[in-house]
Amino acid sequence: MNTKPIQKILFGSPGTGKSHRIKSTYAQELGIEINSVNYIPSVFHPEYTYGDFMGKLMPLTNDSGKVEYKFYSGHFLKALAQAYKNIIATYLEQEEEREKAEEEFKKEIGKTAKKAFSTDEANQLDNRLEAITRKKTKNVLLVIDEINRGNSGAIFGTVFQLLDRDSNGWSSYPIVISELEFRGGLIKEMSFQNKTFVDTSNSKLSKDEYLYSGKQITSEKFNDYQSFIFQEIDSESFIQEHKIKIPSNLHVIATMNTSDNSIYFMDNAFKRRWDWEFVDIDDDDQKKSVEKRTVVLYKAETAKCKWVDFVDKLNEYIRSKHKDIRKIEDKQIGYRFINEEVITEEHLKNKLMFFLWDSVFSNNKKPLADLLGVAESEIVTFGQFTRKEQVENFVDKILNR
Repeated sequence: MNTKPIQKILFGSPGTGKSHRIKSTYAQELGIEINSVNYIPSVFHPEYTYGDFMGKLMPLTNDSGKVEYKFYSGHFLKALAQAYKNIIATYLEQEEEREKAEEEFKKEIGKTAKKAFSTDEANQLDNRLEAITRKKTKNVLLVIDEINRGNSGAIFGTVFQLLDRDSNGWSSYPIVISELEFRGGLIKEMSFQNKTFVDTSNSKLSKDEYLYSGKQITSEKFNDYQSFIFQEIDSESFIQEHKIKIPSNLHVIATMNTSDNSIYFMDNAFKRRWDWEFVDIDDDDQKKSVEKRTVVLYKAETAKCKWVDFVDKLNEYIRSKHKDIRKIEDKQIGYRFINEEVITEEHLKNKLMFFLWDSVFSNNKKPLADLLGVAESEIVTFGQFTRKEQVENFVDKILNR
């Protein structure tokens, strides 16, 4: 199991299986099931905001037609709450095991009250209880796909400061969040509830009810359970001050394609707080995993070629045009660029050829004209480039280079 928190951005050409690596490698390494509460997926985009990430107050029309406002927790706050909840679970499990051990010991010595224990018996019990340690806290994984398609600096806001981690895995510095974010979002997401019941005839008879995970608890336990979170860094006052830190069991992995047209700039201060991992085209034996995929054009009875062979030839062609293409590394494609078992002319036209037209050779169509053996004037439009005869010509020219 991983001991150092993962805080990483995976980058590389489109279709290289970055998201697949998160699920197949990192989630398994962390002991996290994809469909569990410990796996929180999100996708950044141009309209994604700090409110979507942390949480925001939204209007809601109730059954009577009146507008109420409800706080909706964002992806980060949900991930943080789940990580904290997992910490609390280890303390409660340890307490339960110790209570059981104490009861078993009492039965062994035939005594029900601790005050009746001899000094030796009290020492024996203490040794048993000390031997029961907290189990490893379950990990939580926050996944951010396409991190550079949103304004990451604005989206993270003050959360940016939490990305610095100490050797124990916790954030080096805390941040203070609002009462609404803390009580209305974080505490509620952690399954804490504090309900006040008011006697309409006598307000002095009102009472509070405290719940955790739907079960009623005392006010003391309500506070104690929350204090478990920061005990291991000796900062129990954080609860009262509405401070938060990222704990060691919360991991964050993002993906990005730097070849995308609609991307936001990431400053160096943001970048240096992440580990970076380049995902190459043939990493993780991707070619082997899709080697049975074929290219079939216009309902032909036999396959034109194997998809992986076509991808290899196409990438060779793209690399040969490095003088005409900026950021050549990201203009190649991975074997999962088209994720179908049979790749047809429609897949090639609408996804691959459009990618070449719009992203790879967006400023200069001459290399495409030279490849097809036609004049530039014959493929002025994308429609001309993807006519039936040109699609077949395109595939043949790539395969026979």
